[in-house]
Amino acid sequence: MKFPQTGLYAITQTDHKAIDTIIGEVAAAIRGGAAVVQYRDKNPIDAVLLTRELVKLCRHHDVPLIINDDVELAVQTGADGVHLGKEDGHIAEARKRLGPDAIIGVSCYNSVERAVEAEKGGATYVAFGRFFPSSSKPLAAPAQIETLSQAKSMLRIPIVAIGGILPGNGAPLLEAGADLLAVIGGVFDHQPEQSARAYLPLFEGEPVLP
Repeated sequence: MKFPQTGLYAITQTDHKAIDTIIGEVAAAIRGGAAVVQYRDKNPIDAVLLTRELVKLCRHHDVPLIINDDVELAVQTGADGVHLGKEDGHIAEARKRLGPDAIIGVSCYNSVERAVEAEKGGATYVAFGRFFPSSSKPLAAPAQIETLSQAKSMLRIPIVAIGGILPGNGAPLLEAGADLLAVIGGVFDHQPEQSARAYLPLFEGEPVLP
């Protein structure tokens, strides 16, 4: 499955939630317009079962499902790809395990140099952030909006921005060079379908009402 060139990138919110709840919330986010889903779960109960259900759901809607950190889980469940942080292994190793068509994303934090290397190494997309305070990663180092502009001038692959992004603050990130906005709480804290839909005008260049 192809990685989209623009749109909302929804990242699961799993803590203290049953599997059925997580699946229902992801389904709602997709109905609201999420273009990509990433399964991120720092305290999984049954990651294989949940991932397989998410793969089925996302395939039904033609939305890529990407696994955070865990190449082997992506292989085991037939997910569309993996997202790699600094400690999660190399692109070449992930590509070897997942195949030539897999989506491989790389966290680049605030480093354009890391993004350029990732593109050379075969990454499908790169992600920068956090851009705003984030409850899911409160200790993450901040990224600068100028990093997006610099990266846009040097890269050909899609750029994802992450970190505390809401409908009301996302427009400057897209204007600076981000192609997709990755969101956890802004989608899943409250009514995922309506919350996801609130981001869509950003990708159409329309003002977002408060």
